[in-house]
Amino acid sequence: MNQPGTGVAVTGTGSAVPLTVVSNEALSQVVETSDEWIATRTGIRSRRLATVDESLAALSTQAAQKALEMAGLDAAAVDLIVLATSTPDDLFGTASRVQSALGATKAVAFDLTAACSGFVFGLVTAAQFIRTGTYQNIVLIGADVLSRWVDWSDRRTCILFGDAAGAVVLQANHRDRLLGFELRSDGSQNKCLNLAYQPQAHDLLPGVSIGQGRFHPITMNGQEVYRFAVRQVPEVIEKALFRANLESAQIDWLLLHQANQRIMDAVGERLGMPTEKIISNLAKYGNTSAASIPLALDEEVRQGKIQPGDRIVTAGFGAGLTWGAAVFEWQR
Repeated sequence: MNQPGTGVAVTGTGSAVPLTVVSNEALSQVVETSDEWIATRTGIRSRRLATVDESLAALSTQAAQKALEMAGLDAAAVDLIVLATSTPDDLFGTASRVQSALGATKAVAFDLTAACSGFVFGLVTAAQFIRTGTYQNIVLIGADVLSRWVDWSDRRTCILFGDAAGAVVLQANHRDRLLGFELRSDGSQNKCLNLAYQPQAHDLLPGVSIGQGRFHPITMNGQEVYRFAVRQVPEVIEKALFRANLESAQIDWLLLHQANQRIMDAVGERLGMPTEKIISNLAKYGNTSAASIPLALDEEVRQGKIQPGDRIVTAGFGAGLTWGAAVFEWQR
């Protein structure tokens, strides 16, 4: 066990996506839409969708294996697995299935639910276990299979979402590479974006009525979510930068939750970040919720764009409503 005050470093990344690619043109066969309509409003050109045989656990395991390989860490040395997801294979949790599939025999595993903010919330949560000296090696996964919960007759929402998994390895380090963070929640705005349970009365016994039902597909007020994001995300990033004692000019990369290109451009403009510093793979994958940040991070790292020592500010935002930002240095 490490001593309290140990630093945190991100030492490996990995990702996995389903094989099936669905373009905007193909989606126009499902709902009344077009490639131009979708792309001009969102920046999305295609998305990956999981088939009935592809599970969240399998995608998460693949992403985690790649991250462990990059970090040079054996699964048997992992102390903790945190799976940030809103679409588990099992409502009781899927992280333990990933733990078993990885062969991480000594690792504790649990799910964390914060929707599109899940990866950032998971990053901050996992870091505390290392900083307090409790654990040394942690796998953090962001993964979602939102296609399970999309209303494919609603062109306002079905065009947005895709399925994917991304993972990082966090390890104890002599220098703390998590430089600052800020997390926020506002439950009064929950109705703007949710995947709600809808109970129906079931008379169990005379005078005893319980609620049984199912989850309703994703509903979203797109205009409200857009206004919320362009207002709140720059602010939470600025607070995270303040905690890191940094200014936006000292940041190498802006890595936002991949929800809408217009949101990312607006946030970058407010922060004074040039376009070439804003990471985006939204066009290929759509909104993959908790997977979007680690998926984009992994691609940039493997392409050699992100170099050791680069400073990255990342922010997640979405259902809850929840939002948060973190500043970290990449170290391989």
